[in-house]
Amino acid sequence: MVTERTPSDGRELVDRLDRACLKRDTHPSRAGAELNIGFLLWPSFPLLSLAGFCDALRHAADLGDQSRPLRCTWTLLGTSATTVEASCGVAVPVQAVDGSPRQFDYLVVIGGLLPKLEQVDRRYWDYLREADASGVPLIGMCTGSFVLAHAGLMQGRVACVHAFHLKDYKTMFPNMPVVANSDYLIDGNRITCAGGVSVLELATRLISLHCGPDRASKVIHQMTVSRLGGTSFVERRKALGYLAVGDLLVRHAIVLMEENLEAPLNITVIAKMAGTSVRQLERNFLTETGMSPKEFYRTMRLRYARWLLLNTTKRITVIAYECGFADSAHFIRGFKEIYGVTPGKLKASLEARLS
Repeated sequence: MVTERTPSDGRELVDRLDRACLKRDTHPSRAGAELNIGFLLWPSFPLLSLAGFCDALRHAADLGDQSRPLRCTWTLLGTSATTVEASCGVAVPVQAVDGSPRQFDYLVVIGGLLPKLEQVDRRYWDYLREADASGVPLIGMCTGSFVLAHAGLMQGRVACVHAFHLKDYKTMFPNMPVVANSDYLIDGNRITCAGGVSVLELATRLISLHCGPDRASKVIHQMTVSRLGGTSFVERRKALGYLAVGDLLVRHAIVLMEENLEAPLNITVIAKMAGTSVRQLERNFLTETGMSPKEFYRTMRLRYARWLLLNTTKRITVIAYECGFADSAHFIRGFKEIYGVTPGKLKASLEARLS
């Protein structure tokens, strides 16, 4: 009888992830780190959003639990020599919004209570517009989407807000599209996030994109408790491996594939979301992996299926569904082509060895 494997010691896993990151080629961003983020804090902002995002960055930034801002850096911005008070009453020291926003890979606006939306120094608004003019991607977190919309920076863009504020957004910006059924939404160089624990999903996505999947796995491992059922992000990364890809475009596409194993995206959709053409994406994939995006995606799903077969008690029909196959027959044929054995025989042989 196959049972769920007991996870390895937490410290051992973190050490292995850290060793994996040392083998990767780094691609420094504007500030020398791989990911450099500026946080623009609005009055009465939610502390969880800032703390969650920053803690994700600090886990990704260094080895073990040393917390040095090496791989990732972050800066809290406001008016000069002041603090910004969170909605819970905690005052957070900030640096002045001086210097060019070009130093950041992203500028994150964490919005506050809506009645205080306009109660900020005009330098806040000027800095946002300067960042937009400089081509720096803007992230609206919590009611930060309201801030971006109020500044005229969400024209033609879809915003993602918390369901609690959906009616507020529609009332304040009746002609702007909005959704409330997602953790976050990437629309070109605008990213909006509903807030709360959703910030961890977004932080992990950006860390995986810029620093690699090993760093993202470490973040999830350090900041969550493993579930007894289902598969966590770390478990999925174990199954798929910690692939080091230098090409940012290919890395972006792979992140999208990893997030959509159960309901695979069309390669045309992936290319569009990655901001490129299908032809360019295919060229980059062939150079980096020796496979087309479609072949790579299919191999990834089958590799994940094999891991599920060997490490869980899930039925073959369930695994086929979780890995994006329309039916078991299609899954079994594809699996045998790659591994030379049917899923049933592989599972039976393992059970025989363990019985």
